[in-house]
Amino acid sequence: MSPAAPNAGGKSSSDVTDGSVAAVFPTVREVLALDPVRHGAPRVVAGDEGLDRPVRWVHVAEVPDIATLLGGGELVLTTGIGLPGDDAGLRAFIGDLADVGVSGLVVELGRRYVSGVPRVMAAAAERRGLPLVELRRATPFVRITEAVHALIVDAQLTELRATEEIHQRFNDLSVEGADATEVIRQAAELSGCPVVLENLSRQVLGYDPAGESAELLLDGWEQHSRRIRPAGRTAYDPDSGWLVTTVGARGQDWGRLLLRWPASGDVPSAQAIEPTVGPPTRLTILIERAASTLALGRLIRRDAEGLERQIHRTLLTALLDHSRPVDEVGLRAKALGVVLDRRHLVGVMVRHRADDPAGEVGPEAGQARLRDLSEAVGQALREAKLTALTSAVDDHSVGALLALPDPAAEDRALSAFASALRRVRLDAGTGRAGLGVEPARAASGVDVARSASDSSRAALGADPSRAAFGVDPSRAGFGVEAAWSGVGVDPLRGAGPGAVIVAAGSGVSTLREARRSLVEARQIAEAARRDRRDLPIFRLPHVGLAGLLHLLRDEPRLQTFVERELGALLEYDARHPRERLLDTLRAYLEQGRNKSAGAAAAHLSRPAFYERLARIARILDVDLDSVEASLSLHVALLALEAVRTP
Repeated sequence: MSPAAPNAGGKSSSDVTDGSVAAVFPTVREVLALDPVRHGAPRVVAGDEGLDRPVRWVHVAEVPDIATLLGGGELVLTTGIGLPGDDAGLRAFIGDLADVGVSGLVVELGRRYVSGVPRVMAAAAERRGLPLVELRRATPFVRITEAVHALIVDAQLTELRATEEIHQRFNDLSVEGADATEVIRQAAELSGCPVVLENLSRQVLGYDPAGESAELLLDGWEQHSRRIRPAGRTAYDPDSGWLVTTVGARGQDWGRLLLRWPASGDVPSAQAIEPTVGPPTRLTILIERAASTLALGRLIRRDAEGLERQIHRTLLTALLDHSRPVDEVGLRAKALGVVLDRRHLVGVMVRHRADDPAGEVGPEAGQARLRDLSEAVGQALREAKLTALTSAVDDHSVGALLALPDPAAEDRALSAFASALRRVRLDAGTGRAGLGVEPARAASGVDVARSASDSSRAALGADPSRAAFGVDPSRAGFGVEAAWSGVGVDPLRGAGPGAVIVAAGSGVSTLREARRSLVEARQIAEAARRDRRDLPIFRLPHVGLAGLLHLLRDEPRLQTFVERELGALLEYDARHPRERLLDTLRAYLEQGRNKSAGAAAAHLSRPAFYERLARIARILDVDLDSVEASLSLHVALLALEAVRTP
C-alpha cells in the first residue's frame, strides 16, 4: 500500500481538517463495527473519546518512523514487529502519530505483543486522546482496507449525488422564480437542518425549523445572531453550530442565510477534539446555492416590493384567509420586529375611491398606483412611530394591522397616522394638477408653511382662512391644509381622482381576533366609497345605511329582499332597455318623492315622468304615494347597488 495514497474522492491528505470530513468519511467507531474488524475481536484500550474521528484512509505500517509519510486522518494498522522496544521509543511513536493527526492505531496481537499492547503505549495514547485498539485474533489487513475503502467510496458517491440534486433543485427554483419561503423550505428539506434568513438588522425574514420547535429556534434571535460572527462570506461557526453565508449580489449585501448543523444542536465528540471539523461540503454548497437563488430572485423583483414587505403581505394575507396558524403568524411577525402579542390591535385599510382613475389605463398603471400608495402608508407609519404589519392586500387596498400598547392609544394613533399619510402624499406631489404646479403652493405662488406641530395650520396668502382657489383649509382636518392648483381637490379625501379613503376596524385584544378588525376595515373602506363626506378616518358608525347594506351584500336574505321588491321591474327593464324605469324610480325616490324635481333629475317632461311612475306602480303593484312602500323600495335600490358593487 502506498504510504501517501490519495482518497477515492481525489482529496489531498490535508483535507482531514476540512468540514466535509465528518460526514463523507466513516468514523473509527464505524470501522470497528465492520465485519472484517469484528472478526479480529477488537478491544479499545485507550483514547475511546476519539472514536468519532473520521477515517480518511487505512494505512498498513511496520516501521517506527511512518508518521513522516502520513498526512492525517489515516487509521494505521500494524502487528508491532517494527516498533521500538524501549518505553521512550514507544512514547515517541505514539506522539508522532498524534501530532500528524491520525485517526487511530490498530495493533494485531500475536506476533510482537501476545497478551496485550505495552502499558506505556496505552498510557501515551490515552494522554494524547488517540484511539488505540487491539485485535485479539489474527485478521487479514487487506480485508479491513477493502471494507473501509468501499465505505469511503460509497459515502463519497452519496455525497456527489446529493450535491447534484442540490444544484438541480435550486436551478429549478431560480427558473421558476420561487419566493423566499419556498427557497428556505427546500434548503431545510434537503439538509434536514433548521434554516433562517435574516436581514442586516438581524430581523428574521423567513425560516424553516425542519421539524424542531420554532419558538426555541427564534427565541431571542437578534441577540443570538449577533454572537454568530464567522470569518468570510461563507463559514462555519463551531461555537454556535451555525453555517452562515452572506446574501447579496452586485456588491450589495442585504442579509444572511444560516443553517444549523448538527440539527440536534449537539456538537459531536469528534468536533470537540478537532474544532475545525464542521458540516459536510454538500451543506456548504447547499447554503451558497440557496443564497444565490435568493439574491437572483431579489434582483429579478428589484422593481417590486422589498422582501420585508413581501413577508408583511404573507402574514396579513394569512390572517385574512386563515392560510397559516395564528400562533405562527405572531411568531414570524415577532421575528420580523413587529410584536403582536399582548397588544391592542386595530385593522386599517387605505384605498383610492376610484378603481380606475381617468388617465390611468392598463394593469401596469394600477399596480404602480397601488405600489405608491403602499409606500406612502409605510412611510406614514414610520413618521407616526407606529408598529404595524402593512402591505397591499388586494388589487386596490393597502392594509395595516396596528399594534398599540393599550386601547387608550387607539384614537391618538389613528389620528397621527392619518395626519402623517396626508403629509406624505402632499410631499410626494400626488395632488399636482395638469399645469404641474406643486400641491403645496397656491396659484399665487405663496408657499404653504407647516409648523413642527401636528396641529399647525397652513398660511395661505394674506387670508389664512382661504386658499387661492377657494379651498377651505378648515376642512382639512388634523391640522394639515394645502391649496390645490387647478382642481381644488384634496388627494386624501373628496371626490377627485386622487382621493383616498382611510378606514379602521374595531380594536381587538388578541391576534386571533385581528381578522375581524381587518375584515371590518376592508368592508368599511368599500362602503365609504359612496360617502362624499370629508372624514379623515372612516369607522363603522360612519357608513350609514348604504354602508350597512354594502356590508350585508353577500347575505342571501338581502338579495332575496331585493328580488322581491324590484324583481318585476328589473325583468321589465331587461325586456325594454330603452325605457329604463329603474332609473326613473331612483330619481323619484332620491328627490324625496318630489315629482317635479324627479322629472328634472331624469331629464323628462312632467307628463312623461308621471306616466312612467304610473307604469312602475302597476308593474310592482305598489302605491308610490305611500311613505312605507317608497321607503321599502328605496332601501331595495340601495341594496341592489351594494350587491352590484364588487
